[in-house]
Amino acid sequence: MNPVVIVGGGWAGLAAAAELAAAGVPVHVLESAPQLGGRARSVALDGFTVDNGQHLLIGAYRETLRLMRQLGTNPELLRRDSLQLAVQRDHALLQLSAPPLPAPLHLAWALWRAAGLRPGERRAALRFCLRAWRQRFAIAPDISVAALLADQPAALVRALWEPLCLATLNTPPTQASAQVFLRVLRDAFARRRRDADLIHPRTDLGRLLPEPARRHIEQHGGKVTVRTRVHSLACTDAAFGVVTRDGLQPASHVILATAPWHAAPLLAAHPQLAPLARQLVALGSAPITTVYLTYPPEVTLGHAMLGLSAGMGLWLIDRGVLCGQHGLMAAVLSGPGPHADLDPAQLGARIGGEIAAHFPHWPAVQTLRVVRERRATFLCDVGVNARRPGNATALPRLWLAGDYTNTGYPATLEGAVCSGVQCARRIINLLR
Repeated sequence: MNPVVIVGGGWAGLAAAAELAAAGVPVHVLESAPQLGGRARSVALDGFTVDNGQHLLIGAYRETLRLMRQLGTNPELLRRDSLQLAVQRDHALLQLSAPPLPAPLHLAWALWRAAGLRPGERRAALRFCLRAWRQRFAIAPDISVAALLADQPAALVRALWEPLCLATLNTPPTQASAQVFLRVLRDAFARRRRDADLIHPRTDLGRLLPEPARRHIEQHGGKVTVRTRVHSLACTDAAFGVVTRDGLQPASHVILATAPWHAAPLLAAHPQLAPLARQLVALGSAPITTVYLTYPPEVTLGHAMLGLSAGMGLWLIDRGVLCGQHGLMAAVLSGPGPHADLDPAQLGARIGGEIAAHFPHWPAVQTLRVVRERRATFLCDVGVNARRPGNATALPRLWLAGDYTNTGYPATLEGAVCSGVQCARRIINLLR
């Protein structure tokens, strides 16, 4: 039996491969890059191993956490904390912490007791959450997050809702899908209290899933090949599979688990798949920029993360607290914005200056590196759910997997894993 060939060794492709391999289905993962992980991979930087963008998991990532347990990922590599959010706004520090109450009471209590909210803001936030609960966190037709929040005080939107929207959807509220935003709020706050827990990797992402997945796949007889680009698809009954520099790689099924903008050219070469290729291109993309700054080892936030709503608007992550990389800070800028027009030196100077204004007692930055993923995620804009494809394609044995498929989630690790597992299970059912 020819293997299931999986094009792309990101989290979706590896999740699909791991699920198939565990079911006894032969698999072969082909990754064009030197390392696995896709858009959530590890990179070497100034003596540290970091990620190409700072990623955060939450307790609601049930499929991702299940897969990690299945793969034998060391649970000590994950730091789990009850919900604690801190955002520095102009007049005060907004602090939100969830008490040990059942959902959604924990959110209501956290908002009611939050430090740094004015009384009117507190009432407005609670009204919004109550309305979302009554509407079962659903809205049709889709509107923008900005329209969804139209009755919220502007200062509250800037300090709370906009940072949450950018962090989860990587799309500005004026463009972002209210349907997807409400799905995030439902999954995080409306089912179980522990779903809102913040789960921080204590290590680089490669050790969380890509490396354990590779071991799991190979232990179950599968194969993983890096530095191998797929040039085209072979989609006839006589020759079905993918074409690499080594020629045809026959397959029983093919899963395209690349980013949509990489899958589209492979699909466009086949007339029956050309409409799907255009659909993927139309999804668009959004960037994520991470600025890594090193300070003397004693410099620390004292906690894992802090939002800075003024200035360019960023999340500052203390990697010393998270994973022992003392003195290393990650400043994350989600989505498009003025920062995209600045060169690395200009951006670094701006970010360094904003941090210095908040922490004037900190010494000067020692080194500074900018990591840009210009197409980090699909654009999670209004109406996106209606435009997202499923796993199946017009060809019965050709499949799609990726966070952009119609999982209902934004472009997150959980969305990628859910898509890959869902795709694998459909193939397993066909092969039984």
